[in-house]
Amino acid sequence: MAKRGIGAWGRCIARHLAGSALARAESDAQLARDRLRDAIEAIPEGVVFLDRDGRYILWNKRYAEIYHRSADLFRPGERLADTLRVGVERGDYPDAIGREAEWLAERLAKLQNPTGARHEQRVADGRWLMIEERRTSDGGVIGLRVDITELKQQAEALEHALAHAEAANRAKSEFLADMSHELRTPLNGVLGLAQALQATGLNANQQGLLAEIQASATQLDRLVSGLLDYGDAEFAPAGEPHLAGPGSSAVSVLAADDNPTNRKVIELMLAAAEAAVTSVEDGAQALEAWRAGRYDVVLMDLRMPVMDGLEAIRAIRAEEAQGGRARTPIIVLSANTSPDDRLASAAAGADGHIGKPIGAEELIAAIAVALDEPAEA
Repeated sequence: MAKRGIGAWGRCIARHLAGSALARAESDAQLARDRLRDAIEAIPEGVVFLDRDGRYILWNKRYAEIYHRSADLFRPGERLADTLRVGVERGDYPDAIGREAEWLAERLAKLQNPTGARHEQRVADGRWLMIEERRTSDGGVIGLRVDITELKQQAEALEHALAHAEAANRAKSEFLADMSHELRTPLNGVLGLAQALQATGLNANQQGLLAEIQASATQLDRLVSGLLDYGDAEFAPAGEPHLAGPGSSAVSVLAADDNPTNRKVIELMLAAAEAAVTSVEDGAQALEAWRAGRYDVVLMDLRMPVMDGLEAIRAIRAEEAQGGRARTPIIVLSANTSPDDRLASAAAGADGHIGKPIGAEELIAAIAVALDEPAEA
């Protein structure tokens, strides 16, 4: 009896100890759950835990706040997919309107394959959310929801600011191009005609007056260049070359410029080189003249009516390529000399780009380069 009594007592003690251990384990588990809950609630972003079947296990207050229109559907054991379907029916997701089935299929595909890739979601109250979902070790899903509405607004504001800055920069470039054209075009005429007059028989007094005109025009050209912050012409001659004489092979030149004074200046400059010049007023006339004749070189202004210089150059190059016609050297003579203008000329097929005002020596040197000839010194 004593032994049996001891055995019963031992079993009683064992049961008591087991019960105590179980109680401690349950207490520890509850403490762990409470700590987990506190930790999740402390996270400023929305957090949700789903089981392997996509059913709600746990979510924090922030998650419910973010999806306040659907919070009444959040229950342990309910499927997130069903919440999404109801949300689509309610119009909670603006991007789903009109393509409900497709939107839901795309969203469920992401939920079923939670790679951690982030994607955005717009909700009915106008907010934007960043969603990230990853697989847990037990096959479930942990999801993170971050309200990125403010970031989206800042990005939109920055985009508008950049677009405004780009528009302002384009307007500035166009203004500078217009200023360059309007200022340098008459300067080209003044300096060109002054240079032509210098070659005529002038008395000492007239030579002095002409020198003052040239000095003033040259100074004005420097001021214009400084104002517009443009560089020197691409084909600046080295040293002081003289005009090419009768031996020059540029005995046929096609010149296109809408300004009659500039056409006269080109004719006077090339007359000393005994070059035959055909002058036209726009790119369309230049194209027709080029088609009808054979020219050693084409001098092309950029800004002209009917057809501008770049369009005319591209048309000439295209017809040369299609018809097998020999390539004609083309030199741009323009008051627009920015790096972008020069790049545009080269891209169209020009062989050189000279900025106005143009000097006779500079023009002859540029033609020599285009024809692969050295200018006579």
